Amino acid sequence: MSQLKTLYALPVALLLAGALAGCATSGKCESGGCSADAKITTNVQTMFDRHAELGPPNLIRVQTRDSVVYLSGIVSAGEFSDVAESVANEVPGVTRIVNTISISR
Repeated sequence: MSQLKTLYALPVALLLAGALAGCATSGKCESGGCSADAKITTNVQTMFDRHAELGPPNLIRVQTRDSVVYLSGIVSAGEFSDVAESVANEVPGVTRIVNTISISR
């Protein structure tokens, strides 16, 4: 009986993951939200280009969803993560920053 539950758990989990992803993509994209998010991402990346300290060897990835900017990647020192967050926060249209940038050691 336990093996039967395990056998069905994976397909159910995959089905739910697909359904939730579909829910996440509906909404603002239909009313122009996705183009606004793309513009915010481009503007954040442009601002990063103006800050040499955020360039190599640092690798920062920027994604925007519903005007929330997600920063990820690796930087060589903690202050660069703080600078990236501060710079992204200056871009018009950004409502919140989620910073998961790691520090290389």
